[in-house]
Parts: sequence; structure tokens; C-alpha cells
Amino acid sequence: MPDFSPSPLIDSLEENLFSALEKQAADIDATHLPLIDLSSGSPGLPTPPEIIARLQEAVSDEANHGYPSFWGKAQVRQAIARFYQRQYGVELDPEHEIAVFQGSHIGVSGIPRALLKPGQYLISTDPCYPIYRSAAHQAQARFYGIPLDEASDFLPDFSRIPDAIARDSGLLMLNYPHNPTGALATPELFRAALDFAREHHIPLVHDFAYAAIGSNPDETPLSLLAMPGGKEWGVETYTLSKTFSMAGWRFGFAVGNASIIRAFKKLHTHSYSTVFGAVQDAAITALELPPQRMQQRVAVYHQRRAWVLETLASMSWPVRARQGTFFLWLAVPPGHNATTFSALLLHKAHVLVAPGSGFGKAGENHIRISLTAGDDALKNALARIAALRLFSP
Repeated sequence: MPDFSPSPLIDSLEENLFSALEKQAADIDATHLPLIDLSSGSPGLPTPPEIIARLQEAVSDEANHGYPSFWGKAQVRQAIARFYQRQYGVELDPEHEIAVFQGSHIGVSGIPRALLKPGQYLISTDPCYPIYRSAAHQAQARFYGIPLDEASDFLPDFSRIPDAIARDSGLLMLNYPHNPTGALATPELFRAALDFAREHHIPLVHDFAYAAIGSNPDETPLSLLAMPGGKEWGVETYTLSKTFSMAGWRFGFAVGNASIIRAFKKLHTHSYSTVFGAVQDAAITALELPPQRMQQRVAVYHQRRAWVLETLASMSWPVRARQGTFFLWLAVPPGHNATTFSALLLHKAHVLVAPGSGFGKAGENHIRISLTAGDDALKNALARIAALRLFSP
């Protein structure tokens, strides 16, 4: 059988971090000690029953059996507008300021392709969600990550961007609550980001995947669009995967600057398919759930984070308490880096974690663990790690 070579573009893409982790997990002999996966970002909570019931009803509607509109149903765009008004006090034009697509991955990878010119820089953070780097590459652009560190609470300092890179920039992409560090945006961060966007006349994309998950039950993460000038200079991508445990449903959207939305919609008609109409109907139900229903679900992650942090402290494992998302960003013990420590946990404890180096050079001394695995899995994984006695009391 012929063995065909990929295109130069595909050949030059880095391997997807999470597919590489899947391969590592598959190679482990778990006969005597089951593998515990703490690398996954898929919510472990069940989808709310109201959403499932609406999908089941909508599947029988013949109106949903044909090709959906590229733009999404008018009703779902209106529901998104109402949701943003209720949650963030942001007014949106459903016709020109909202785009609907199959999961926010399409938004964060597609919007750079719709906006960047070859050779320009996509500026983000280091570490960052790895798809930002590949999105720049696919747009024939270059990537620059602003180094993040714990001393600055993993928030970017835009003055650290070299002048030559700033002049050649075409897009600024942020993601707060931040994957992988769990850092939370401040008004000062968004003001500085918008000042940078204005100074260099570039658009700003905010990946708001973890919009519902702050560091405690009383904290609501900030929306870029709620900031003065946010909608004028940027767009925000949102997913129902985390907020409503709808990861497999593949429903995401972008909201904000009409010219950015227009450019992305044109790309969408050429590159992607549409969202099944029944899923759109179910998304409307999700977006109209009372806020307390969302808070009840997120409370599970807050409870897990609290006792996981206590357990880590009992191991003398230093960790920042104030982290959003359903991940924890943990420093590796002395004598290790992200790669060697991840390998140690995999082979000695059969615990799979995400090495920080997969998110960028600045993540070399950290790993990321997920709180989605469930209480029993987390307790067993932490007990196995504690038995290794990796940290001095």
C-alpha cells in the first residue's frame, strides 16, 4: 500500500499534546495497577437533565433534519445575547456580533486564520493552550508567547514584548481563567491588553472557556467584553462544554466586534460544517438555565479543589491556593523537570498528568492535573503520589 507524505504544513505541526498523552496511556500495562488519568480536560459531571430532555424532543422535529444555517438559528443567537446581558451586562447584536460553531476549538483556531497576514505575530502567553501556537502556524504567521511567572501571578506584562515583535503583531490572544496556570484576570490586565491593542491597532481575542470557574464559589471570572472598549477591540469565545458539562455536544460561539465576527463567518462557510439543529435547541435550554443551577455544578470543582489542596499541603507540596479552572498548576519537586516528573508519575504510580512543557517553555518546571477525574480517582492518585515521598516535610 502506498505511503503518502503529508503536506509541508502538516509535517511541520507539533504533535498534539493530548493525543501524545493518549498514546503514552495506551502503552502502560495497567493489569495490576489501573491507570488514573489526571490529564483530561473533559468535565466528569453529567449534563443537566433539562438539556438532555430538550435534545431528545428536538431530534424528532423534522425541521432539524435538514442542513442548518451557517450562522446558527436566530433563536440560539438571541439566547446567547440574553445570556451575555444577564451574566455580564453586555449588549450584543445577534445578527452581526455573534457567530455559532461546533465547539470553541473552531473559534480559537479559526479566528487567527481569518485575521492574520502571513508573517505577522500572534501574541499570547507562555505557557498557553497549545492550539494557539498551531493556529498561528496554520495562518502562516509567527507565534510569540509573553513569559509568565508566579511572581506576577501568571499575568502577562505587555512591556516585555520586544518592539520589533509588537510592530509586526496582528493579533493578541488571551485566555483567563488561564489554562494551564489557573490565573485569573484582573481589570488591570484587560485594561493593559486593550491599551496594547489600541496602540498597535490589532484585534484581541479572549478565550473564555472557563468562564464559570473562578477560585472560589463567590468569584465570577471577568469577561473582556464587560470592560470599556472590550467589544470595540475584541471578541470572546465561549463554550458550553465546561459551564454545562456538554463537552461531546460541540457547541461554542464567539461574540464581539462585528468586523472580526464577519471575517470569521466567511471563513466558516468555507472551512467548517454547521451545528445540528437539535443541539442548537438544547443549547438554548442550557443558556436559559437559572444561574444557581450553574453555581451548583461549579461548586463540585470548588469542593474538590479545597480538599486536594489540603492533601497536597500534607505532602509538603507547595501550591498556589488561588487558581481558577478545573485544573491545578503544580511545581515539580527539586531535581526534576516537567518531562521527567510526568514520566515518574506515569511509570511509578500509573498516574497520567500533563507536563507543563507541553504548554510552552515557561511551563518546564510544572505539571497540570485535572479535578474532573472524580473524587475516588483523585484520592487514589494522590495516595499513590504521596507514597513516593517526593517532597521533604
